[in-house]
Amino acid sequence: MRLHVCAVGRARAGPERDLTDDYLDRAGRTGRALGLGPAQLHEVEDRKGGGMAAEAGLLERAIPRGAALVALDERGKTLTSPRFADRIARWRDEGRSDLAFVLGGADGLAPPLRERADLSLSFGPMVWPHLLARVMLAEQIYRAVTILAGTPYHRS
Repeated sequence: MRLHVCAVGRARAGPERDLTDDYLDRAGRTGRALGLGPAQLHEVEDRKGGGMAAEAGLLERAIPRGAALVALDERGKTLTSPRFADRIARWRDEGRSDLAFVLGGADGLAPPLRERADLSLSFGPMVWPHLLARVMLAEQIYRAVTILAGTPYHRS
């Protein structure tokens, strides 16, 4: 199952971009034997200032057809890392060929896109800077893959 992080905005070169890329690369390498990966970042940008609706349209085009969809949203569920790993494994085992995680812009995700998600996921009630949320998501994807692979990275 291919893993996609679809995010509004383009990250410039810097530590947040480096960390996101590193965790997604690691997830792809570790997950290959498990049928997970590659893990890729797809950035979209609303240059016309159309707001959440325009961003949702761009995100929709980045999401592969038939992908399981996870919306990052402050109103979403909080999961432990092992439960997150289990959910990813379940989609893989159900035969889903793609899993897409979507992160909206400054105002979040448009309600229609958020509502069609298979899972709405939150990193807690605090608000996180967009680039740090990307890093945290990429790390949790990597952590989930290592849990499924049985490596010692995750210690509970």
